Amino acid sequence: MRRHDRSGTPKAERRLLWAYWLLSGYGLRAGRALGWLAAAMVATVVLLMAFGLPMSSPKQKATGTVPAGGGTVTVVIDKQDVKNPTGDRFTGKRFDKALNVTLNSVVFRSSGQDLTTIGTYIEMTSRVLEPALLALAVLAIRGRIKR
Repeated sequence: MRRHDRSGTPKAERRLLWAYWLLSGYGLRAGRALGWLAAAMVATVVLLMAFGLPMSSPKQKATGTVPAGGGTVTVVIDKQDVKNPTGDRFTGKRFDKALNVTLNSVVFRSSGQDLTTIGTYIEMTSRVLEPALLALAVLAIRGRIKR
């Protein structure tokens, strides 16, 4: 009822309650939270395939000098910059990488995959949003079991 109360409840609190109702039915509907989680994961995979994965994985390159008389060898390992994707973005290989990043983000883990700048922001957003949706589903299931 507080969600509909326009006089005593601040607008921010009403919006928060509305979002809580929309995402999980006040913690009573695990299916709703799992549905939003699946939708968020699909959106993350599509966005990563379209914008987040680089054109190719940057290769490491080692360069160095060997002194003529022997001695200490100095080696510099340099990694190429990540390049934004061009051409066909929706391939099976890119899908596999995007799915790996997405599944890792649900459990707060970093995938270790090289991403573009946009891809990094997509991954950070999913690492906050998707575990929260999973937690809402777990709370709803817990509430059903405890009854």
